[in-house]
Amino acid sequence: MQTTKRWQERVINGDTTLRLHLMGIGGAGLSAIAKVLLERGFLVSGSDRRLGANTVALQADGALLLEEQAENLATLSNAEPQRRPDVVLISSAVPPTNAEVQVYRSAGIPVVKRDDFLPVLLANRKLIAVAGSHGKSTTTSMIVRVLKEAGIDIGYIIGAELSGYGNASAGSSPYFVLEADEYDHMFLGLNPTAAVITNVEWDHPDCYPTPESFHAAFAKFVEKVDAHGLIVSCADDSGAEQLRLERPLSDRRWITYGLTLAADIAGLNPSMTLNQQLCADLYWWNAPKGQICLQAPGLHNLRNALAALAIACYCDAPLERAVESLQSFSGAARRFERLGEVNDILVIDDYAHNPTKVRATLAAARSRYPQRRIWAVVQPHTYSRTRSLLQPLADSFGDANRVVVTDIYAAREVDDSTVHARDVVAASPHPAIQHIGSLEEVVNHLAGACAAGDLVLVMGAGDSNKIGPALLHALQAKQANKVSQ
Repeated sequence: MQTTKRWQERVINGDTTLRLHLMGIGGAGLSAIAKVLLERGFLVSGSDRRLGANTVALQADGALLLEEQAENLATLSNAEPQRRPDVVLISSAVPPTNAEVQVYRSAGIPVVKRDDFLPVLLANRKLIAVAGSHGKSTTTSMIVRVLKEAGIDIGYIIGAELSGYGNASAGSSPYFVLEADEYDHMFLGLNPTAAVITNVEWDHPDCYPTPESFHAAFAKFVEKVDAHGLIVSCADDSGAEQLRLERPLSDRRWITYGLTLAADIAGLNPSMTLNQQLCADLYWWNAPKGQICLQAPGLHNLRNALAALAIACYCDAPLERAVESLQSFSGAARRFERLGEVNDILVIDDYAHNPTKVRATLAAARSRYPQRRIWAVVQPHTYSRTRSLLQPLADSFGDANRVVVTDIYAAREVDDSTVHARDVVAASPHPAIQHIGSLEEVVNHLAGACAAGDLVLVMGAGDSNKIGPALLHALQAKQANKVSQ
């Protein structure tokens, strides 16, 4: 039987004869890990319920991919010993009762989650972990961008696609930046030398039943940072500030960023320029350092950029070069992503699914496009989150002119009939909000109701990203019909 210690040693030592199998390889988390493993030369296989676009590149890079079904299990467990995995990595969505998991366990093959695997994979790196309720993907993407452009070949794993860089790379520098996911307590398995905390706002009630339990997990995460390391946190966020004030005695350096001079790294007097850039005066420990300007809209992105600057300097990247790199940063996939425009109807897709992020994304849209009528299309994400954060979500639509709420995206949960998307509509004070259940119905409604000058902002972490492309197609078909008549 393969011992856990043995596979750990082989990963740390870079033994490229090691065979790793990833269950849920098509997801954002495991597909990124698979890419790093392939770049390091390991033998990688993977399975998923459906093999789609996310797995095409992995297959091209040499991964053996299988659909998750019982008849394929023997391929990896018994029938072909040369492809029998030495260790199996599973995503948080895979339950312990899964048939494939049972086959591997019965064969004596170690089955582990990300919180057990990532510390081993990154054991020889200076890990920079980006944590927080929201803003992780964008902040991590900004860090990757500024360090790459400064000539530092950083390794990284991002929970979103970054244009020109993808979502992961092994890198060759000592530094590795990781989007540290709090779901399923994954980030508590990490041992960072530096950490960013963008905010601490209760989320994932299926894992953290109370705000206090969520805060306690972040307090444990802080303790995981190297005793001589660095913590960078947002001074504007009450949850992050509470962590800082509670910090245990250690040699860790703790610096803050925000939009007031109370922060060590500050962006002051933010304003929109005529060419739609968000600019602010940059201060470094109360010393003026010129201006920072961003294409990415919203004060939340200004805060993310300040965090990225702090990490850039930690990695010895020149501040001026980092500021310049951020000016051309346009965002990661599904982060205020402009999908297209038909007849002056602009369609933008965003991953926002937390009430604070929905509010911030709508505020960014209002700031960037003050003259447009804004349609907010919101897909609530999971029953537990919708039930626990119902009123904050219902109150977050103030910057929209029209609001459409779709059915709740179940993700890993089962509907227990205790909450419905109609409850969000009923609880909202917005004067023009409605529930339209299916994505197809939403597209049909928008195609008929939108007019020139409108902005359709689709927000959600489930399959709401299908709405934007389908709407653009419907608008194009509508335009073609008019021309042909």
